[in-house]
Amino acid sequence: MANQRMTAQSQEQSQTVTIDGKEYQLDQLTESARNQVVNLQVTDQEIQRLQHQLAIAQTARTAYSNELKSELDKLG
Repeated sequence: MANQRMTAQSQEQSQTVTIDGKEYQLDQLTESARNQVVNLQVTDQEIQRLQHQLAIAQTARTAYSNELKSELDKLG
């Protein structure tokens, strides 16, 4: 399975998408292919959202761990 990297760009009058280094005009793709481009864009956005959520959770975990260590140090 090829590693597909996709970027959408706005040209003067047509939009293009670049997949695996090759540029395609969106209006020349099949409806199914255009749907897959949209699916990839939505999925990329969701991955980015989840990465941000993970960063928040990891930061919170570090803070909780540090607070626990501080409380345990008080016990001796």
